[in-house]
Amino acid sequence: MAEEHAPTGGLTPHIQIGDNRAAEAIDFYIKAFGAIEIRRMPAEDGKRLMHAHVHINGASLMLHDEFPEYVDPSEADVAGGSGLTLHLQVDDADAWFARAVAAGATATMPPADMFWGDRYGQIKDPFGYRWSIGHPLNGE
Repeated sequence: MAEEHAPTGGLTPHIQIGDNRAAEAIDFYIKAFGAIEIRRMPAEDGKRLMHAHVHINGASLMLHDEFPEYVDPSEADVAGGSGLTLHLQVDDADAWFARAVAAGATATMPPADMFWGDRYGQIKDPFGYRWSIGHPLNGE
C-alpha cells in the first residue's frame, strides 16, 4: 500500500460494490487503471470492506462493500439508496454541514469525531443523493 493520506479537498466519489467484491474491485482498478491502493478497512464481520481508498490518475476514489443493514428499505430504489456517496473533504465539516441543512438538505448523520481521524457527517440532498462531509481532526 502507498503512503496513507486522505483526500485533501474537492469532490471524491465514494462507490458501493455489490456482491462483497470491493477487494476484487481494488485489484481490478490496480490492473486496469494503475490505481495506487491507499487504505483498506475491513468491517467487523471480517468479510466485507467497510472503507477503501485508491488513487487513480492523481484522483481519489473511495469504495466499500454493500451494507444493506444500514439502508432504509424505502430508499433502496432511489438515488440515495444506490450505494453512491459524494464526499466533500473540507476545511470545516460542521460549517459545511450546517450550510447544506440550511439550504434544504436532510441531516442523516450529524457531524461527529470518527475513529479514523475525521470530523464526519452525512446529509441527503433534496434530489435523493447522499453526501458525506469531513475534515481531518489533526489539522492536516
